[in-house]
Amino acid sequence: MRAGIDAQPSSTTRDTDAIGSPSYGAPDATSPVPVPAPAPASASYDDLVRRVLGAELGPDPRGLRIAVAFSTSQAVRHDGRRGGYRNEVLSLRLGRAVGSCAVEPGALPDGAVDDCAGAEVARLLEHPLPPVRVAALDAYLMHVRPHTPQNGALPRPLPAGSSLEKSRERARAVVELLDVGPGQTVLVIGVVNSLLEALRSRGVPYIPCDLKGGTTEWGEQVATDAHAELDRCDAVLASGMALGNGSFEPLREHALRTGKQLVMFAQTGSAVLPYFLGAGVSAVCAEPYPFFWLDGGPGVIHRYGCAEAAL
Repeated sequence: MRAGIDAQPSSTTRDTDAIGSPSYGAPDATSPVPVPAPAPASASYDDLVRRVLGAELGPDPRGLRIAVAFSTSQAVRHDGRRGGYRNEVLSLRLGRAVGSCAVEPGALPDGAVDDCAGAEVARLLEHPLPPVRVAALDAYLMHVRPHTPQNGALPRPLPAGSSLEKSRERARAVVELLDVGPGQTVLVIGVVNSLLEALRSRGVPYIPCDLKGGTTEWGEQVATDAHAELDRCDAVLASGMALGNGSFEPLREHALRTGKQLVMFAQTGSAVLPYFLGAGVSAVCAEPYPFFWLDGGPGVIHRYGCAEAAL
């Protein structure tokens, strides 16, 4: 996964954020994140797919076809950074909706995009490639339940700016969804330096975790096995890429079993994760396509949650 998407970077030199820890100040306590009108909660990821295939949440996916399939690939190197990173995302368009799933650069086989264009959504939900299945599910759910206030989403504007400035603003919006007390530790799954920077500015201890390991911008060792770290944390902040690599369900089940807060930041599966609010997921910062790093103009993300910004 890559920092700058909603994902784990492949190395800790692949950051979206700048060196240093600017002080954002305390979040505005007068701007609570409202209790959403939740999506119908699902018992598990497989249960959600079953409900979609059974046309329980909207039109029969056998009668819906993907009009456009595309992949987005970028390489980034910010001034003052120790290194760069690459991002790659598979996106599928269904009507006005776009569903996405990040992949490791170069991992998407030749022909995968062509295979999706014109295909029935139902067939793609059973595709052999996990990123295709996740992107198809995301597109369908975005089609039937878009991110609107009526559906429980609170829009959060992202001001125009550089990719670094917008990354920092997004990070602030994400960490405001956490409700942790003094001394409580957050397990961050998917190392994005803007998020670590925002936690540091608030004095929140964290455990950085990334499949590729390495060190953070501040020289901290990055754990590689998130599940081995779960007992050491009081809350979890995880990338939506957990959907694509199969690690989401164990995280959700741990949160359900222990009562720990699980906050998801999602470009991958942004329309999928709200279906687990109250079923292990506490809050979601959803960022559907187009992502903040694609455009220097103003943008918007959508927050679902139940707690005031308490950090």
